[in-house]
Amino acid sequence: RTVYPGAKEVGYDYSFIQAATNDRVPCIFIENGKGVGLQPDDPLYVSYRENFAGEPTGKDNPELLRMHPSVGHAGSIVNGVPRIGFQKGGKAAQWKDEDMAELFLEKAKGFMQDNKDKPFFLYYGLHQPHVPRVPNSKFVGKSGMGPRGDVILEADWCVTEFLKEMDRLGLTENTLVIFTSDNGPVLDDGYQDQAVEMVGDHKIAGPYRGGKTSLYDGGTCVPFLLRWPAAVKPAVSDALVCQMDLLASLAALTGQAYPDKTDSQNTLPVFLGYTDQGRRELVIEGYYNYAFRQGDWVMIPPYPNYYGDQEEADFAGLSDSFQLYNVKDDPGQRNNLATKEPRRLRQMMMRFEQLKRETGKKTNF
Repeated sequence: RTVYPGAKEVGYDYSFIQAATNDRVPCIFIENGKGVGLQPDDPLYVSYRENFAGEPTGKDNPELLRMHPSVGHAGSIVNGVPRIGFQKGGKAAQWKDEDMAELFLEKAKGFMQDNKDKPFFLYYGLHQPHVPRVPNSKFVGKSGMGPRGDVILEADWCVTEFLKEMDRLGLTENTLVIFTSDNGPVLDDGYQDQAVEMVGDHKIAGPYRGGKTSLYDGGTCVPFLLRWPAAVKPAVSDALVCQMDLLASLAALTGQAYPDKTDSQNTLPVFLGYTDQGRRELVIEGYYNYAFRQGDWVMIPPYPNYYGDQEEADFAGLSDSFQLYNVKDDPGQRNNLATKEPRRLRQMMMRFEQLKRETGKKTNF
């Protein structure tokens, strides 16, 4: 059977992807809409509601695990690792976690080799360092920081090998490469991989407050590196941009149009280093809650503490009162200026409400 809709339906001519994230079922690869390695006499069944009769799980069969869950991730066991959800069958198609990073690397390199003589677009989604963190044997123990450190080394190696292949093919000078991430950092995200125990005094988000799921900059700011030697000179920019701006910006660069109404803004001059004036404002999100940024100012509305735990609420940015920070002067977001800047707060509240009305979002305060 064909997985539909899939990558083809959103414009990809070729795809080799996972069916879900690494820590979820089904743990197979999908190539051009077809399950790789699936056999007719061993079909794959998937459920996110209940387990299949007789199938072991991480919760009930810890003796079968080589990696144990910390939060969730106690469903079906694949390759000795418990996952979110349940699956049955499809044994020949199941992946081996420690081989995935190099497999994706080779697929990306192969695509470049096949298309080196014509313009191409490639989305290369790194397998590492997403959970579950299972490094290849070449990297096990090499970081001294447990599986988390080892898979970060493996990710670095993958990027290096990819760029080396670009050099070998003569594509480096006139190929635009963008390296970015999906959210801020996190330590415990589902498995007992020694990350919490071995982090020491390292600050996962550097000078920023919070991390993944947080409304603070530690959660909403992500790495963004752009390389195009023929057109862009090396520089560091503090301009405010967003990943969704890539659509409008790259469409402008390539002279393309797109029919959908989106929130993407053309910030191509920033990406090319012509200006440091990016977006004026941006709605930011942390685990279904929203905040608002204008220039160097971030306004976080009050939200209820649905965690129950005060430490978790503080990490997430949840408070019973408004928060207002100048992130240029206070990158750690420790000095709440809501009472000292009532006019600015009011203006940002009104603009935020206007944006929510325009997009149909309900008021949170």
